[in-house]
Amino acid sequence: MAKLQAIRGMNDILPGQSQGWQFLEGIFHSVVRRFGYQEIRFPVLEQSSLFQRSIGELTDIVEKEMYTFEDRNGDKLSLRPEGTAGCVRAAEQHGLLYNQQQRLWYQGPMFRHERPQKGRYRQFHQFGVEAFGMAGPDIDAEVIKLSAQLWRDLDLIHHLTLEINNIGTASDRKSYSAALTGYLKQHSRALDDDARHRMYSNPLRVLDSKNAQVQAILQEAPVLANFVSPQSREHYEQLKSLLADLDIAFVENRHLVRGLDYYNNCVFEWTTLELGAQGAVCGGGRYDGLVEQLGGKATFACGFAMGIERLVLMLESLEKIPHDALKSIDVYILGADPDDAAQSQKLASAIRQQYPRLGVISHCGGGKSKAQIKRAYNLGATAVITLLADSDPACASIRRLDQSGGAETLEINSLVEQLGRFL
Repeated sequence: MAKLQAIRGMNDILPGQSQGWQFLEGIFHSVVRRFGYQEIRFPVLEQSSLFQRSIGELTDIVEKEMYTFEDRNGDKLSLRPEGTAGCVRAAEQHGLLYNQQQRLWYQGPMFRHERPQKGRYRQFHQFGVEAFGMAGPDIDAEVIKLSAQLWRDLDLIHHLTLEINNIGTASDRKSYSAALTGYLKQHSRALDDDARHRMYSNPLRVLDSKNAQVQAILQEAPVLANFVSPQSREHYEQLKSLLADLDIAFVENRHLVRGLDYYNNCVFEWTTLELGAQGAVCGGGRYDGLVEQLGGKATFACGFAMGIERLVLMLESLEKIPHDALKSIDVYILGADPDDAAQSQKLASAIRQQYPRLGVISHCGGGKSKAQIKRAYNLGATAVITLLADSDPACASIRRLDQSGGAETLEINSLVEQLGRFL
């Protein structure tokens, strides 16, 4: 019988890998708390119509990538391909949005059926923040500032570039799309199949083409900025001024449009050269029409999402995960013989109670002391405690597993109190 394997593009996160994820999650949780954002959790499975209405039926996500099926009742359901739509649905359903301001964050798995490659998977994980009920560019600046603070806390800020653009209102984009389609028709023979399809169904997505020949044609295309309303321009200029005041460097990318139909006015991405072709690690912007589009009252909104897998890859490649974050335990307790098991477990419990931040393992399963010490080394323990047989009063030796090799012998009764000094 063949061994069962994980589904292609849906990866296990193993011990030795999960510590890097935990380090990143800890920094993210710290940052959102300092900015006053509250966690929201919502299902991975939603009605398919939620994503069709929010993301757009003519986007690649809805047309090609969503995991969609009918359940036993005949309801059409989809695994969430992104977080914003589900967050809006949950917040609106539970009355969090009407005449209120909300700052929310979430994390969890998302699902898209696309070709797996480094940094892009069929089950992937995201952090996201969403802010509701604030109209001005100050909340746009805050959301971007929050992401910048995360990069600083992770020591990644010098490896990332903030790109911004103003895509105007839905009405602005409709006028621009007509002009862009007219221009692309004149050059249709030079476009690739994807661009020829998109120039009728979703022409703004052509701007995001990775084909160098298509990008060359776009150099002479109509510019979206020339179709943007004065109100959107003013909002965008104020945002740029706020970012400058906050010492957040940015570049303007007139082809930046994002892959979701619900965005308006300011959009942004943080990109890096450290991950090859998968250079975007975070993206977001305003989506003032989405709540109303999904059946709620008109609500100002903005936010972002970032890919956890790509950030972990980046942290690993740049060696930005502290060594201490990769440790499994701090103290490993060895027993000289099987009769020490009860005393070893009792000592471990006392250490855990006195030092709740320490990871402590009491060795189980027997084996030679040399093999036990090797296991302690492999787990990254700071120190080993060895119970000494036939000592009266009961004693144990403590030895650091670093270059200092410091060691002491202490009575069990005083060991717990003195452990902190030793470590």
